[in-house]
Amino acid sequence: MTETGRNTNMGKLDEQIMDLLLKTGKPMTLVEIAEQVGKPTKSVFKALQKLFSDGKISSDVRTRSYSLAQK
Repeated sequence: MTETGRNTNMGKLDEQIMDLLLKTGKPMTLVEIAEQVGKPTKSVFKALQKLFSDGKISSDVRTRSYSLAQK
């Protein structure tokens, strides 16, 4: 586990996304996340899918935004 309590088997992009969502403290869209981490939306989308399936983030279908999963 890292200092933020996450598993170390997450990829670098996964960690960047989690850190970004933690720091902003608000839901963000795919495009907003991609712009902030400086990666293509396709790569970010794949990482978001993995984080969602792992239960680390949640998704709001209505606003198409992502946020940290509630513990």
